[in-house]
Amino acid sequence: MAVTQVVLVDQTHEIDPGLLHNAAVALDSQVTQDLPRYWSGITANVSSVPALSAVPAGAWPVFLVRSLPPGEGGFHTDRHNQPYAKVIASSDDDSWTVDASHEIIEMLIDPYGNRMQSSEAITISGNDVVDHAGTFNYLVEGCDPCEANNYAYDIAGIALSDFITPHFYDASVTPGTQYSFKGNIKRPRQLLPGGYISYMQPDGTWRQILWVNPDQPPQYNNLGVGADFRSLREEVHRVMGAELDAAKHHQRRKKGGLQKAVLERITAHRALHAAKGHYEGVLRERYLLGKS
Repeated sequence: MAVTQVVLVDQTHEIDPGLLHNAAVALDSQVTQDLPRYWSGITANVSSVPALSAVPAGAWPVFLVRSLPPGEGGFHTDRHNQPYAKVIASSDDDSWTVDASHEIIEMLIDPYGNRMQSSEAITISGNDVVDHAGTFNYLVEGCDPCEANNYAYDIAGIALSDFITPHFYDASVTPGTQYSFKGNIKRPRQLLPGGYISYMQPDGTWRQILWVNPDQPPQYNNLGVGADFRSLREEVHRVMGAELDAAKHHQRRKKGGLQKAVLERITAHRALHAAKGHYEGVLRERYLLGKS
C-alpha cells in the first residue's frame, strides 16, 4: 500500500526549527500509531521541510501561515484534486500544533472532502445536542465535534487534536466503545463545547450545529449548499463565513485551558524522562506555553 507523505512547511519564517521538527515527529506518531487503531486503510507519515521547494513530489503539504483571508478554511484541494491545508501559526501561539493535527487527520480520513456517513438525526436540546427521529447524512470530519483545545492530548509534549472514531456514527451506545480517541466523546453524535458538526438533511439542504462559543448554547447554521462541488468539505468551510472563523479563532487563542493541561502533561513527561535518565525529545516550554 502506498504511503501518503504529509509535510509541514513553515511559510511564516517564525517557527523555531526545533519545534517544527518535534511537532512533525509527534504528528508522525499520531498518524502511524493512534489513527490507524480506529481508521483502517490509512498509511501515512509526517515530516517537515524548511521551504516549499523542498516538498517532495506528490506529498500533501500543510502550510503554516500568518493569517487566512476571511471565510477561507484550512482544507483545500488543488487543480489536480490533491489535498493540502493551511494552518495559522506564530511563535507566540501554541495552538497551531493542535490545528495542524486537526487538518492532517481530516485529510487522511477524507482526502477529497466528500466522505459521508448516514446515521441518526440530531437536534439541539437546551445546552446539549441529542438524537432525534429521522436520519441525516453527515460529512465525515474527524476532529470537528471535539476540536476545542482543552480536549487535546500530547505526544512528547506536543499538543494534538482528539479525533472521533467510526463508532461516532453508531446507532446507539455500546458499553466499552470508544467514540473519540481520548474518550472525550461519550456517545454517538455527541457534540462537545467548542466544536461543530455538518450534515445533509433529507430534503438535500445542508445544515450545521455550531458550539464554537462554549459560553453560549449550541446553534444552527443553515448552509444551503448543494452537492455539485469538487469538495463538499471545502465548500462547507467556505460558506461558514467570517463570523464562524472569528469565533473559532477566538476560542483557539484562549490559552488558559490549553496552558493548564499542557503544563500538567509537561510536568508528568519530564518526570518520566528524568526517571529514565534522559531528556531527549522533552518539551520546549516557551513555545508550548507561549511567550508571555
